[in-house]
Amino acid sequence: MKIVSVINYKGGVGKTSVTANLAAELAWRGQRVLMLDMDAQASLTFSFIKPEEWLEQYAERKTIKAWFDSISESQAVPISDLIFTPSRVEASLRSSGTQGRLDLVPSHLGLINVDLELATQLSGGTLAQVKASYLRVHRRLAEGLRSIDHSSYDLILIDCPPNFNIVTKNALVASEGILIPAKPDYLSTLGIDYLGRSVRDLVTEYNDFAASHGSPAVSPIDPKIIGVVFTMIEPRSGEPIAALRPFIQRTKDLGLPVFQSWLRENKNFYADAPQYGVPVVLLDTANDAQRSVVREIEDFSTEFIAAMGTLHP
Repeated sequence: MKIVSVINYKGGVGKTSVTANLAAELAWRGQRVLMLDMDAQASLTFSFIKPEEWLEQYAERKTIKAWFDSISESQAVPISDLIFTPSRVEASLRSSGTQGRLDLVPSHLGLINVDLELATQLSGGTLAQVKASYLRVHRRLAEGLRSIDHSSYDLILIDCPPNFNIVTKNALVASEGILIPAKPDYLSTLGIDYLGRSVRDLVTEYNDFAASHGSPAVSPIDPKIIGVVFTMIEPRSGEPIAALRPFIQRTKDLGLPVFQSWLRENKNFYADAPQYGVPVVLLDTANDAQRSVVREIEDFSTEFIAAMGTLHP
């Protein structure tokens, strides 16, 4: 089982659409995928279940926020207890005959308060206590994911919030890989280099604290950026229009891996899919425009699988 965080500092770049459609396509190909919604906006969650269903069945005790809260109250529940299978996606997958699986741990709009709570737990009287608190807080998700039978899933995709808070750092500490969706414009690409430096700083700090901790149970981390996938592309003759290419090249010049595949902008398909509870890639293709969108997701998923082969489990 491998764990990949999906993140970009900039919101509105299609991060949740990438997560949902990548997970669905991999499940359709026979993989067992768990999505973990760590974004307080809960967009991934509401892409698979209706808000009223979430409020009635999951909001109180079946979200990642409830899991964090249970630890703070010293009544921790296993993350595995929060996993559910979205019914409409399951029906779609079963009708295709695949043996794949797509599950979800929902988010909560109050997850932002969890970050504030975690911040209060970072204090300590001595340097050794501060380091121990740091490791304990930042390892929380990694430890929690151990409750999941690793033979049950091939991949966990974590949809991270568009910032570098403690919740995000928990996701990165638990991950082997990092996927960065980005829109090819000035603001979206500007933060990619900063994100890379933030990840490197986290790795350095965490591993320094882990080394001084002296416990074999606290192993070093090394999450790899497996690639940047560009989204919301306006194509012309099968390529991004000229105005977008400098931003794509700028990202390549940073030395980061960039997926050759990209995803076009299509607000009708991507924006409408959540109301059906089924990602675009699993919907019946009705016309050439939709087939083009699905084909791009398929091409990206093929590249993603190849990139995953470079990660150590």
